[in-house]
Amino acid sequence: MEKPKPKTVQEVVAAGERLPERYLYTPTGDGERDQPFNGSSQEMEITTIDLSLLLSSYDVGREELSKLHSALSTWGVVQVMNHGITEALLNKIYDLTKQFFALPTEEKQKYARETGSFQGYGNDMILSDDQVLDWVDRLYLITYPEDQRQLKFWPKIPIGFRETLQEYTMKQQLVVEQFFKALARSFELEDNCFLEMHGKNATLETRFNVYPPCLRPDKVLGLKPHSDGSAFTLLIPDKNVEGLQFLKDGKWYKASILPHTIMINVGDTMEIMSNGIYKSPVHRVVLNREKERISVATFCNADEDKEIQPVYELVSEARPRLYKAVKKSEKTFFDYYQQGRRPIEDALI
Repeated sequence: MEKPKPKTVQEVVAAGERLPERYLYTPTGDGERDQPFNGSSQEMEITTIDLSLLLSSYDVGREELSKLHSALSTWGVVQVMNHGITEALLNKIYDLTKQFFALPTEEKQKYARETGSFQGYGNDMILSDDQVLDWVDRLYLITYPEDQRQLKFWPKIPIGFRETLQEYTMKQQLVVEQFFKALARSFELEDNCFLEMHGKNATLETRFNVYPPCLRPDKVLGLKPHSDGSAFTLLIPDKNVEGLQFLKDGKWYKASILPHTIMINVGDTMEIMSNGIYKSPVHRVVLNREKERISVATFCNADEDKEIQPVYELVSEARPRLYKAVKKSEKTFFDYYQQGRRPIEDALI
């Protein structure tokens, strides 16, 4: 059960309060996770994929699929261009997110998350007394399918937020379908094989994040190390402020930012469906002493009634089945997240 909510991070910053101890990261003894947050991490080159070429039947399509396969089986993340969402719409979503978080507290609190619910506005969910909190405020909304929306959490201010989010969601849904089909083709599987396992009642859930400036970026994290529970996640990163880092081979790497692209990273669901071939990368968000950082992440989450398991064709004598069948569980995800563990561990055979 969620504990009473403390002040949001923005309220703590605005009041000029001392850094609450609840946010101070305690070393875990895990060398990887305890690497300095604000040290000079090496920059990773994220492969750029042209979505418009992925479903082409010509050689150029096969080349692009090969690039996709290589990137997702090593890093688990790509930057996607020619995705059909205009630069103007991406900029508008970013700007409206920034405007929402700049509103007075009482206006934002009209959309406050209810205890025990994931949807709505607020700070890190408090599930235990000894939990270290993330330095982030967020607005979390189920955006698709429409019958699962709770419009009471959709801001009326800034003007145009709801309409723009509706447009963005419909465009994202097309990207999601194309990307699922491309993933299937990258394994030479039937186009809809991942889509069908993911289920007809799969959801898109969009999380708008603000990471306010933090005076101790060496002691506090915007997001703890974790992997996403989704099939994959679509991200509009902040073009001006770095913060996202990925873990590979025991080292943290800064994610490079390429304007006008959408970053897509694999989640645990796709790692299971691909029988571990596509990697769900562990990532974290580090903070900036002077600047706030904004990002918008959309999670493609499986139908809660569907069992997710390795696709039959990707299991062989040479590559035995790695995961048992599991169903999506928000509770399992958050329980593991707070322990600094990956929920996918629960699915390992």
